[in-house]
Amino acid sequence: MFDREQWGEVFESIGKNKLRAGLTGFAVFWGIFMLIILLGAGSGLRNGFEHRFRNTAKNSITLSGGETSKPWKGLQPNRKIQLDEDDIEALRNAIPGLEDIRGRYRVWRGASQLQHGKNFGSYSIKGIGPESLPLEHQKVLRGRFINEVDEQSERKVIVIAEDSRKELFKEEDPLDKWINVNGVPFLCVGIYEFEGGGHNMMERSPVFIPLNAAQKVFNAKRDVDDIMFSFSDASMAGAQMAEARAVHTIARRHDFDPTDKRAMWVNNNVENSSMLGGIFTGITAFLWFVGIGSLIAGIVGISNIMIIVVQERTREIGIRKALGATPANVVGQVMLEAVFVTAMAGWAGLVLGVFLMEGISSMVPGSEFFRDPSSQIDVALWALLALVVAGGLAGLIPARRAAAIRPIEALRDE
Repeated sequence: MFDREQWGEVFESIGKNKLRAGLTGFAVFWGIFMLIILLGAGSGLRNGFEHRFRNTAKNSITLSGGETSKPWKGLQPNRKIQLDEDDIEALRNAIPGLEDIRGRYRVWRGASQLQHGKNFGSYSIKGIGPESLPLEHQKVLRGRFINEVDEQSERKVIVIAEDSRKELFKEEDPLDKWINVNGVPFLCVGIYEFEGGGHNMMERSPVFIPLNAAQKVFNAKRDVDDIMFSFSDASMAGAQMAEARAVHTIARRHDFDPTDKRAMWVNNNVENSSMLGGIFTGITAFLWFVGIGSLIAGIVGISNIMIIVVQERTREIGIRKALGATPANVVGQVMLEAVFVTAMAGWAGLVLGVFLMEGISSMVPGSEFFRDPSSQIDVALWALLALVVAGGLAGLIPARRAAAIRPIEALRDE
């Protein structure tokens, strides 16, 4: 293995056939390079979708009212279904294993104007309760989030994010300062973390006020736009049962057909996670299939090239055997050359692939579709090791053929 003379022969053989060795190495290089790129792209897709749902409890269901499309008990279709706080109480009693539940109301159903001093900004204002924190995992950076006392006392408090802080307060500390929300003053009590993205990279953060205050100040009575709840049985069967119970409960209260898909919009995160998991398992399997196919193509190329090498060096091998070289020496020489070319080309592909993925990760802004494509170094190293072993095995057949050459026949070869 560490015989200087043997290594000298390997380098001499490669030096005499630079183009052939280069093409052989490129096949291996390209195979492992593509494997790294494909796996990195797959992880980027998965990270993007996981990031999109990072702030939502996976064992949760969200309900929002729609418009009926079927007649029901003498009632005509095209009726608008408006959820309210009584629906929340009904769901508390109807869903087995219910953990947290919250209602949400969007003020004016769109962007509203915030003002502090001479600074203005348009933001989406959402009225929520303290139950929203465990359901949507909002991270409070400074101050606090909306609490039970705010909700019960209908306090006019507001929680903002960093983008609205910069626009409204510049360098001023916003905590315990007043913000006019559509002309009504609210006290800023906290700053939460918001990371824009998705289709609109300039997406603005929503700001939060207590649900009861939003309903009272903006004349929403007891209306909510959507209801979100979590439950203990996060299995697919448990999620389907919770969804069916919720839909039938709301349907009974608002008199619509429970099978009417347009009357109630349902977002089941357990089903979403299962579906996305299946999709990404399929994508990963496909990427592995393509990557391994590229590696196999490179290995087959090495085997074919080594067969040609043995044929071209038949006379040389015969002379070596006539001078006392054993079959093990001949086999070792051929396999060493195959392993060396495979290892060097594979290592180059690995290094370049990792550097390229790191560059893409640092330069491409994250979105809900693609984020932080990471190279799985442990997988890449195992792939490289497997490639080197396969390269050695690829050189085994031509090596055994070389060892079987009889010196007298080899010396006659032209």
